[in-house]
Amino acid sequence: MPTFLGLSLDPKELINSLSPYAEVAIWLIIFAETGLLIGFFLPGDSLLFTAGLLAGQGKLDIWLLLPGVFIAAFVGDQVGYTFGEKLGPRLFSKPDSRFFKQEYVTHTRNFFNKHGSKTIIIARFVPIVRTFAPILAGVGEMDRKTFVIYNVIGAFLWAVGITMLGYILGDVIGESVDQYLLPIIAVIILISLIPPLVEWRRAKKMPPPA
Repeated sequence: MPTFLGLSLDPKELINSLSPYAEVAIWLIIFAETGLLIGFFLPGDSLLFTAGLLAGQGKLDIWLLLPGVFIAAFVGDQVGYTFGEKLGPRLFSKPDSRFFKQEYVTHTRNFFNKHGSKTIIIARFVPIVRTFAPILAGVGEMDRKTFVIYNVIGAFLWAVGITMLGYILGDVIGESVDQYLLPIIAVIILISLIPPLVEWRRAKKMPPPA
């Protein structure tokens, strides 16, 4: 399992390693994934779901988790928007590196061109795109009030929705959680990969520009 700063990126191992401050650590990770460029590889979807599962077993406090992940997701996108508004144009001349590739920006821009303002909601469920979407919204000078409205909706549906889904299932399957956790996370990852794969196939079918 890959690591970052010495921490496992396996959601359950990560949460266990951060106890007794797991809830706060989860907030920070969700903020980093949505608000910092280096956060796009963090396990946001599976982390939220696993946190909900563990909360359903009484191992985490769901009433600390829910407001925290919502605020972290909301503030993260607001930071991304402000970054794009102030410094974003430099992003398009940034060279590729281990953690950044221009194709990420191009892919997100195409996503934005197709879905418009709804991208702020839809992108929450698409890895990589959710990191760059608020930045491009800032670069494109999307109306701030409009962005805030879509950001509130997206943060609630993604952060609260996925956490609650895990919480409900955690309460249902109880102590059998270890038996089902990896398959469920695998399904979540596969589902999250569907939108970018669809976009990639569509892009390949498009005729080259004249």
